[in-house]
Amino acid sequence: MLIAKPAVDLSGMHEFLQDFGFEDYLNDPTELSSGAQLCKVAGQLCYLSFGEKRTWNDQAEKYFDNVKAQAHGSILEHANYSFLLYGISRSLTHELVRHRSGFSYSQVSQRYVSGNTLRFVERPEWQNDEHLHLRFEDRIDRAAQDYSELTDILFHDQSEGNALLSGEKRTDLKKKVRQSARSVLPNETEAPIVITGNIRAWRHFVEMRASEHAEIEIRRLAVEVFRVLREAEPILFGDYTLEQLGDGTQAVSTPYRKV
Repeated sequence: MLIAKPAVDLSGMHEFLQDFGFEDYLNDPTELSSGAQLCKVAGQLCYLSFGEKRTWNDQAEKYFDNVKAQAHGSILEHANYSFLLYGISRSLTHELVRHRSGFSYSQVSQRYVSGNTLRFVERPEWQNDEHLHLRFEDRIDRAAQDYSELTDILFHDQSEGNALLSGEKRTDLKKKVRQSARSVLPNETEAPIVITGNIRAWRHFVEMRASEHAEIEIRRLAVEVFRVLREAEPILFGDYTLEQLGDGTQAVSTPYRKV
C-alpha cells in the first residue's frame, strides 16, 4: 500500500531562475508526475540547463532514457516513496531489510506488541496443496498456543521474582516476557513494515527481487510494488517489462540495470 509520495512545487524556484534569466522554465505546458519533475529539475541543475535549449517536459522520457543509459542514477535519489507492507512474513522481511542504501524501515515490534494481534502468512506453494495447507494450519495453531502458554508461564515466573524477567516500569516488564516468548514464533509470523525508499533504491529492489531468480514470496511482493510505482511514475519505471514465468508467476526485467 503506497502511503506517501513527493509533492513538488517549483514556484519557489522563481527568484533563482529569474537571476539567470531562466524564469520561462516555469511555464512548461507539459505536466510531469511529481517524482519525475523533481528528478528532472535536479538533473538539469547540474548543468544549469534551464534556458531556451533545455529539455522540455514533453521530452522527459527521452531525457530519462539517457540518464538510465549513462547510469547517472544519483538524480533519482531525490524522490521518495513510502509503502505500508502487510500480509508478509518475518522470513520475507529478513530479506527485505538487507536492502540498505536509500531505504528506511519501521517494523512492528514483537517485544512490545502482545499476542492478541498475531497473524501468520501461508507460503504460495502450500495454498493449493490440501496436505501442506492443513499442516500449515496445524503448525500455526500450535505456535499461537505455545506463545500464549509460554507468556502465562513467564508472567508467573516474573511475579515470583525471576531476576531475568525483572523491570522498573510496567512496559519493561511486558517487554521482558514478550521478548522471551517470541522465540517460539515461526518465520511464518506476519511482520508489517513501513518502508521508504528513493527511486534509485526502488529500481534496484525491483531488479533484484522481481527477478525470476528471487524467492517466490518476495518476488510476488516486488512485482506488486513495481506495478504501483509504474502507475505513479510511468516515465521512471516505463523501461521495465513484465514476464510470465513457467510456474504461473511473473518477473520484471529492464535493459537499464543498476542505474
